[in-house]
Parts: sequence; structure tokens; C-alpha cells
Amino acid sequence: MSGPGETEKVLPLWDHINELSRRIKVWIYAFLGATLFFLVFPADPVSVYQNPFQIYKPLITAVLLGIRERLLPPQYFLIGGTVTAPLEIIVVGAAVFGFAASVPVLAYEIYKFVDPAIKPSERQSLYPFVAAFSVLFVAGALFAFFVLLPFVFIFSLSFFGFVGFSNYIYADDFYNLIFFVLVVSGFAFTIPVIFVLLVKLHVVGTSVLRKNRKYVWAVTLVGTALASPDGGPLADIALFIPMIILIEGAMWYARRYEKYEVVGVRFSTGETKCSYCGGEMDSGGVFCGLCGKARV
Repeated sequence: MSGPGETEKVLPLWDHINELSRRIKVWIYAFLGATLFFLVFPADPVSVYQNPFQIYKPLITAVLLGIRERLLPPQYFLIGGTVTAPLEIIVVGAAVFGFAASVPVLAYEIYKFVDPAIKPSERQSLYPFVAAFSVLFVAGALFAFFVLLPFVFIFSLSFFGFVGFSNYIYADDFYNLIFFVLVVSGFAFTIPVIFVLLVKLHVVGTSVLRKNRKYVWAVTLVGTALASPDGGPLADIALFIPMIILIEGAMWYARRYEKYEVVGVRFSTGETKCSYCGGEMDSGGVFCGLCGKARV
């Protein structure tokens, strides 16, 4: 991927492994720091400031209470199940939200790891990639929180009456389902950003997906069904529609890099074939005499 006058540097496999290990460690430190923040930072810092020696509730407990108030229908009742269930939920919840808070660092380290494979002229897209990855992850998690999860609980509630079960559910099952759907939906929304990056690296091309669009849609439908367990067909469709929009948008956006790559090569080599219609054109011309489109 080196330009004229540049020497491509090929690193041994062990150096790549060391580089990957170093970048994973950076993200792990960010993840642990964010997790500790949710476990240590008080939910009511003003009260702790006034009385530093009191026993206070950590921030994650306020987040968990907010989730319960927002998502748990009044017909449901949470039970602990085990003595250690509250502590386990607090630790797992802090880890999940700590992971979400460290997503920008994860995106940054992913991009920097593959950065040597990208042309120097393309490295200015680092921060747009990090921003897009982070925003789409948050958007996917919010979509799951406000759309998918309400479908899951409302849809499942009717089956309690069908089989004569009481509306008591274990707290760890309730929160683990929420954490799972939030993370999976968040990562699902980042698939288009990863796809665009792979196209830029020439690992995949858009033509394969465009020619097999029906299979892409089918796989997406199956994936959305797995990401919204017990939510019924409405939840599957609710996730399927934005995912298809994002995937189609990613294919449309990624074609820019393929077009610029092909047109740039043809222009530099003096090729007299139009890159759009295949018609003949003057080697020094800009517009095709057949379709009228510009070559640059």
C-alpha cells in the first residue's frame, strides 16, 4: 500500500502479535478504569461530599434502578434467587457499562492496529471512524433499550397466563437479558463501519454483497432474530429494518473507495476505456463520448 518513493515495511508475525497485545492492553486498562468508575463513584456525590464517611450507593446501583423502572412492566416482580445475586448483578452491570464507555478506545485501537495497511493519505479518517463506531454503538444500545426490550417484555408477558405461571422472574435473568441485548444490538449497528473499513483495506468488495443481496438480507434477518430473543416477530422486524438501512448505506458509501481506486488507476495509466460504460475515450480527455460521465 505504499506510494511512489516509499518503501513498504514488512513486519515479522511476532511483531504484529506484540503490537496487537499492546493495543489490547490499552483497551483493557480503559475498560477496567470505566468499570471501577461505575463501582466506586457515588450515585449522590453531593451527599457524600457533605458526609464523606457515610456508606453510599455506587453509580451502577442508580443505573440498575433506572433500568428496572423503565423496562419492568408493573405485572412483573423481581426476586433475588440467591444471596449473592445482588452483588453479581452490580459487578456485571458495572462491567457492561464500563465496556460501553470504553468503546471509543476500542475503536481507536482497532484502527491504529490496521493503520500500517492504510495509505498515508487515508489516515486522516481515524477520528471519523472512531466517532462513527462509537455513535453507532450507542445508537444500537439506545434502540435496544427503547424499542427492542419493551417488545420482549410485553410480548413475553402474555405467555405467563397461557401456562399459568406467576409473574415472578429472577433478577439476574432480567438484567442479563438486558445486558445481552444492549451489547449485541450495539455491535450490530457498528457492522457498516467495519464493512467500510474492510473495503478501504481491500479485504472485501461491495460487488459480492450487491450480487448476493438476498442472502445478505436473509442472514441479517436471522441475526436480528438472535439479537432479540423472546421479542416476537415485531421485535425482529424492528431491528431488521434499521440494520438493512445501515448495510445498504454502507455498501453505497464504500463504493466511493472502489470507484476512486479504479478511476485513479485508469487515469494514471492512460486507459482509454470509460470506467462506467466501457466506451472508448481520448487518453487525455475527461468526459466519455458515449455516456458523458467524467472519468475523475
